Amino acid sequence: MYDNTPTPPPYNHGGYNNSSNVVSTASSVMKRVYVKMTLGLLVTAFLSMFCAGSQAYMSFMLQHSWFYWGLFIAELAIVFSVSARITKMSSATASLLFYVFAAINGMALAPIFLVYTATSIAKTFFICAGTFGAMSIYGFFTTQDLTKWGNFLFYALIGLIIASVVNIFTHSDGLGWVISCAGVLIFVGLTAWDTQKIKQMAEYAPAGMTGHLATIGALNLYLDFINLFLYLLRFFGSSRD
Repeated sequence: MYDNTPTPPPYNHGGYNNSSNVVSTASSVMKRVYVKMTLGLLVTAFLSMFCAGSQAYMSFMLQHSWFYWGLFIAELAIVFSVSARITKMSSATASLLFYVFAAINGMALAPIFLVYTATSIAKTFFICAGTFGAMSIYGFFTTQDLTKWGNFLFYALIGLIIASVVNIFTHSDGLGWVISCAGVLIFVGLTAWDTQKIKQMAEYAPAGMTGHLATIGALNLYLDFINLFLYLLRFFGSSRD
């Protein structure tokens, strides 16, 4: 639920630069973004399933709440570190941190396999993948400037985080459903916005920064996908009880 991608140059309302080099560079970077994001999701999925299948790991996690919070803090540290220092670290280091983040997230998400059936998790994943793919394609090809849309979604995301924190203490089912509905809408929109933003940045990125941009772009879209998946799971997940 973080969005620290640097702001791209002003949007060209008359369309993108039609230079073949610009188009080729943007397409190349976006391919790397999607490949890296997909690999990150695979790392998360396989490690999550592995941890969920380990009785020792799950028992330890459930009995020591500090461990979960430690994973969460580690995730925050990596996200803010990569976002703030992306230009100061090598492309290889940024990629390594991204995959470490994906691995830690997989460890943190393992408990969902105890709450929901594997079939409903798989069904939700494919629904999420289809929704994410459609919105990302829209963000990539649309000529509409999504900046105002993105600014609204950013503030809506802040409101969502505040409401989620409040609901930790109130335990309101009604508020929980409202948060889930809002979460789906927000991350559907953020997927399109982030895709357009990454594409714009790719068109202006120096050759030496394309690897860094691919990593920060993959991180942003990965976060959009994971959050969208978790909110959709509230609607399509079937409880084991």
